[in-house]
Amino acid sequence: MRKIAVVLISVLLGITTGCTSKNAVNSPAPAPAATTKSDIPYTMETIAEGLNVPWEMDIAKDGRIFFTERPGHLRVIEKGRLNPEPLITFEAPFISTGEGGLLGLALDPSFMDNHYIYVYHTYRDKDQIKNRVLRLIESNNKARLDKVLIAGLPGAENHNGGRIKIGPDMLLYITSGDRYDPPLAQDLNSTGGKILRIGLDGSIPASNPFKNSPVYSLGHRNPQGLAWHPETGQLYSSEHGQTAHDEINLIEPGGNYGWPLIEGEESSSPEKANLKTPLLHSGKETWAPSGAAFVRIGPWKGSLLVAGLRGERLIKLNLKGPKYDSVASVEHLFQGIFGRLRNVYEGPDGSLYIMTNNRDGRGKPKQGDDKIIRLKPNF
Repeated sequence: MRKIAVVLISVLLGITTGCTSKNAVNSPAPAPAATTKSDIPYTMETIAEGLNVPWEMDIAKDGRIFFTERPGHLRVIEKGRLNPEPLITFEAPFISTGEGGLLGLALDPSFMDNHYIYVYHTYRDKDQIKNRVLRLIESNNKARLDKVLIAGLPGAENHNGGRIKIGPDMLLYITSGDRYDPPLAQDLNSTGGKILRIGLDGSIPASNPFKNSPVYSLGHRNPQGLAWHPETGQLYSSEHGQTAHDEINLIEPGGNYGWPLIEGEESSSPEKANLKTPLLHSGKETWAPSGAAFVRIGPWKGSLLVAGLRGERLIKLNLKGPKYDSVASVEHLFQGIFGRLRNVYEGPDGSLYIMTNNRDGRGKPKQGDDKIIRLKPNF
């Protein structure tokens, strides 16, 4: 597919940086506005356009880019060209309604040998909306169902979570939302409002913090981003707050992140003393943070990037301390330039990929939307 440059120098001059709301935890000092091309040390190009709400992507060792579209298509970009035919199109009981549909995606670490692809999708079970994680097998850019790994995750029109990632421990991490039923997030008998961890075969790891349970952490409202620090291996998550108070959390096994008991800020009451508070929250501002990624190589090495939907920005965090458990600085990039951003992903060569979601029912589609945009490092 023809690659199209999407940002001219004049647009680059309009990219701004900044800090979080004054109400945010660990609020850093304001950063200066970007005024030169060198402030964005990447060359930008569109690698796919005219997409229908792309949600997640992963890159195989043979260079193919696999990605999901929320209405139910698993697609591939091969040798720079978007294949017009999906690998698979999901049908009933699959549904795409509200924020639900075909969401998370991860390729198996041994994909080149076993061709396993993991996906998260919404489905209807009688009169209820639920979510599940499937394992697919790919062959010649076609995919078929191999196994249901976990099913019955609470679902609704909104708050479906949906991110899946394979961690450094080779286990599958899954984010689930509270389906607009906040008490589920505190109920250990429910998989709603949690970060879950299972084996790549669907088994429950013996090392999970709660015996015979897939629950890894609880007290989440609608977490949509997962990323591991490249040095410490610590897990971080992004989470949608209620109207505002969006959060970036450092996740501990068995940790309770407070929803709906607390949100965004600390509480001094004794009964809430063991609840985890975020590294950073948006205060009265709304970011609607979704996909997240640590930059391992390239100009922004070490930064945590988080895509913002309603905030229409890429949030760039620099962490500090021996455990990287506090925020040194925050920059808000591309504000309003690309519209709603669903995901950010780092490729093996240090290229960054961002996905727009202007056709998700809440955005204002621009020419060519939705897009996958590549930021290639200027080494």
